[in-house]
Amino acid sequence: MTPEQGSDLRADARSNRDQILLTALEVFAERGTDVPMKYIADRAGVGVGTLYRRFPDRDALLIATARAHLDRLADMAETAVAEESTAWAALCRFVRECLILRLGALADAIEPAVHTMVRSEPRVSEIRARVTDALTDLVGRAQQDGDLRHDIDAGLIGLIMTTRVHTQPGESNTTAVDRLLPILVDGLRARGPSAG
Repeated sequence: MTPEQGSDLRADARSNRDQILLTALEVFAERGTDVPMKYIADRAGVGVGTLYRRFPDRDALLIATARAHLDRLADMAETAVAEESTAWAALCRFVRECLILRLGALADAIEPAVHTMVRSEPRVSEIRARVTDALTDLVGRAQQDGDLRHDIDAGLIGLIMTTRVHTQPGESNTTAVDRLLPILVDGLRARGPSAG
């Protein structure tokens, strides 16, 4: 085997692993964590043997999924801060992305694994701290700018991020989120002295 072939295999293995984790995040949010492993493999477009080579059992997949979930949240928050012109815009974008990802359903499905990992795995604690720190910073900056109410904290934003949005028949989740989000963020916005 040439070095190039070995590199291709490693890249392919990483791609398969990433696809499995992405699919597991979606499936767990939609159907919970008791879904058959074969269903996840089929939906990810890999063989069930490939899934089991990467994740020998459901717990291993759940732990890796929870870690990927926290990584994704941290990346989303940091990207919103980097790309938006104000803390308020970044906060609104981050909340919208969380709702579109059905974060509430996913959190319900994997939260026990997250708590277990936070206690047992330092790297997971670090990732979770990244999310918390980014959110706390966003809240503080939006309040300093006068855009966010001062009685709102990162914990309350966390509850809003995990709001479960009902979709009506024939409506996409994104459409439902975009219908609800203006009402949610209006309740977070600071009011001027004349607003009463």
